[in-house]
Parts: sequence; structure tokens; C-alpha cells
Amino acid sequence: MTDLVSKTQIVFLFAWLTTANRMEAQTSPSPETTSAGIEDNSFLIEEAYNQEPGIVQHINTFMRQTGTSNWVYAFTQEWPVRVQRHQLSYTIPVEHSGDQTGSRTGIGDVALNYRYQLLGIGGGPAFAPRLSVLLPTGASRRGFGAGGTTWQINLPLSVTLPASFVTHSNAGISVTPRARNTTDAIATARTYSLGQSLIWLVRRDFNLMLEAVWTTAYEVAGSDQTVRATEFLVSPGIRGAINFRSKLQIVPGLAVPIGVGPSRGERSLFAYLSFEHPFAKQGP
Repeated sequence: MTDLVSKTQIVFLFAWLTTANRMEAQTSPSPETTSAGIEDNSFLIEEAYNQEPGIVQHINTFMRQTGTSNWVYAFTQEWPVRVQRHQLSYTIPVEHSGDQTGSRTGIGDVALNYRYQLLGIGGGPAFAPRLSVLLPTGASRRGFGAGGTTWQINLPLSVTLPASFVTHSNAGISVTPRARNTTDAIATARTYSLGQSLIWLVRRDFNLMLEAVWTTAYEVAGSDQTVRATEFLVSPGIRGAINFRSKLQIVPGLAVPIGVGPSRGERSLFAYLSFEHPFAKQGP
């Protein structure tokens, strides 16, 4: 279960995929990305695009390890704070694990997020640092939470490339000063992560994706003791958009995270479904 949780923590995480109609697509945060059509809809990698004024996004993710009954579902909601420069969001994860001792399901650690659009409004590369606090709402004795408050910083950078490609880069760190494991031992836990993706804009409403995520975590092994665990995932995926005249955009997607190197042999199925729509009257 630990491996599955660490995958979903990189980004906070029932989709079917279809091609879209030719209705109007969502407006981009800059002229360089207008042709993308689909934005802020990556899976394991965070894109550096805040929500526009008056637009809210509801994100559902589901990941299950093949060959096991372990899965994680996450719901995220993103809101602009009056202007695109500031964004607030929250993520609620629900986790399930099963082994020889039985199966269990529970809520994980809820994340509260603030993201600042430092670059990308009005053109050029987009950069939007994020600060998150993960509340200890998950039961650490059951393996569903860190057992203490976690502070997280992520630095997403998005750049539009020639020939209909977009790239996204991430670097992040998470620290839990008083983390607890299933035996109630306490230590300071840390996780470092790096991520990179390349998105091919095959069409305005259909994209091919390749994401790669590396994480190294220092997890609680005993009182004031930690053990290091490293994970490397490569995840090919696809996503599409269905756009409505009401400005509702639905983005479903599928991916297959594959473990390589220290994670060789791991494989999961990742499903994504996003709803994005206006919640306030738009300007002229």
C-alpha cells in the first residue's frame, strides 16, 4: 500500500476516452497556449496554469495497482481567488488496501493548497509555485496517513514548444515533522520528487502524453528512525476534451504508470475525469 500512496501524493489523485465535438474550447491563460485546448489536466505531473477568474475545476483520479486490490481515489477542486494570480484548492483521497489479514478502506490525508501564478499571465512560460498543508485526517495505524501534519512545496514549470508539443517540469519536497507509522513510532519523514512530461497536441481536443516521476522518501521505521525508499515511474497516457457551448469542458483520460529501475515490476492503471465550468458571470 505504501508504494501506491506515494504515487498518488505527487500530484493529488473513472474515465473513458472519446474524441470531442468541434464546439468552442476553453480559453488559455496566454496566447502561446491558446492552441492547446486542454490545460491543467495532467495526471502524475502538475501543470503551471491557475484557474481563470470565474472558472472552477473538479478533478477525479483513480489508480489501482495491477495484481492487487489496492487502489486510491482522489477528488480535487480548484478555485481562483478573484484573479488568475491566486488559486486555492483542496484534495480528498480515499484509499483501499487488501492483504492476507483482510481489506480496509478509509480517507487519507486531506490537502489544502495555495498556488501563485508567478509567470504565464500574458505570455511566455508558466511558473506557479504551490504550498500545501496535508492534514492528518488519515488513520496512520491503518496505513492511510502520515500521522502528522505535512508541509509540501511543488514548483511546476510549463513551456510551449514548436511542432505542437508542451512540456511540464516539477520539483517538490514534503516534510512531516512528527510522522507516525502503523506501530505508532514517531520520526521526521521527508519526500523529494522530480517530474517531467511531454504532451503531444495531436489535435486541439486530443493529446498523447508521456510522464516520468522520480521520488525518494524517508519513511518512519522506528522511533527517530527512517528508511529510504526510491521510486521511478514512466507513464504513457491519453486524454481528450468534450466542449459545450455553455463553456463546460469535460476531460477524460487514461494512463498506465510503469515502474522502472528501483520500481521494476510495478504497474498500475490510472483513470482521470475533470469537469471545468464557469461559476460566475464572465466579463465582456
